[in-house]
Amino acid sequence: MNPTDLAGYIAAAFTTLSFVPQAWLTFRSRDVSGISLGMYGAFTLGVALWLAYGVLLRAWPIVVANAITLALALAILVMKLMFGQRDPSPR
Repeated sequence: MNPTDLAGYIAAAFTTLSFVPQAWLTFRSRDVSGISLGMYGAFTLGVALWLAYGVLLRAWPIVVANAITLALALAILVMKLMFGQRDPSPR
């Protein structure tokens, strides 16, 4: 493996793994009250575009990291849509 790919895989591992604890907490608690739908929608779209970019470049560190992150982000986005219904009573 060349040094450029190695640096990419290490960076991908850190950024993807840093996302896992938040995703795990959200999966366990189903508490999505602190998650912004707009931010997560934009984030998920951005990750999908990074994945497409990696595929087009055949940059496997980008592809692997963003495929995993996209799966986690989509799962959280779906939970936000399912469990994030606003309380109908005014605050």
